[in-house]
Amino acid sequence: MNKNNILITGAKGQLGLTLEHYWNNSGLARNNELNLYDIDKLDLTVAGSVEKELNSIKPRTILNTAAYTSVDDAETDLDAAFAMNATAVATLAGWAANNDCFLVHISTDFVFDGTKSVPYLPTDNASPLSVYGSSKLAGEAALESWLPERHTIIRTSWLYSEYGKNFVQTMLRLMKQKDELGVVADQIGSPTSTHSLVALLLTMLGQGIKPGIYHWTDGASVSWYEFAKAIQQEAIDQGLLKGKIPIKPLTTKEYATPAVRPAYSVLDRSETLSDIGIQAKDWQQELRLVIKQIAKRTED
Repeated sequence: MNKNNILITGAKGQLGLTLEHYWNNSGLARNNELNLYDIDKLDLTVAGSVEKELNSIKPRTILNTAAYTSVDDAETDLDAAFAMNATAVATLAGWAANNDCFLVHISTDFVFDGTKSVPYLPTDNASPLSVYGSSKLAGEAALESWLPERHTIIRTSWLYSEYGKNFVQTMLRLMKQKDELGVVADQIGSPTSTHSLVALLLTMLGQGIKPGIYHWTDGASVSWYEFAKAIQQEAIDQGLLKGKIPIKPLTTKEYATPAVRPAYSVLDRSETLSDIGIQAKDWQQELRLVIKQIAKRTED
């Protein structure tokens, strides 16, 4: 039986690594071949190389997890952010349009301006505040333009895992190094573990992907400060930290950053839950899972 080729970009990022971890036991490996690509193997900003490689692999589905994610650096590195988050997406979409290929693209809550006080729907108007958010929205627009009937956009937020750099890993490191911490308490969003996002992606691949825009998080509505406190408590419970240090709530003004972030960017996942039929994830349960994995890797 000929297997369908699925191409994963950004394979060495935290989402790509989590996807690889679950792949063999997902039931999809029997009829699908997973092709893992990262920048060391394929630079998505070099259009000629991308088209040549895609012509060789001939994927039926592309899952684009690659992105320029340095939110603050993007403010002065605009060209690099747009090259990866917009132009590269257009290159992938252009090839897919000519080769009967479906493209699944990971986007962000930062396409919104944070002026709402109730969770953002996929249909809500996007109005990013930062270069990063603008570049990700431009990537979404490229898909709409090049591949209107054969793409899915999944917006997610505050993504973390036991892999790579993310807020959970940073907090754990600082909590071991410092006597006290200050964390922003007036930016509200939804932490999302790569484990729950991969569960969604694998379910969608198994069902046959539906086009459209979907929102996915682990269902919380918390501040970075509240998230940090939860990380500390869970790490203490699992023996990763010896004890508590004081965590002080800060305002955005007190913790100024080059990029403006939305004050409220909670995503409404209700349509995703009903359309895909996936079980709702609890954010504290997901955090416990990731902290457990971090503790296991520390022991190893």
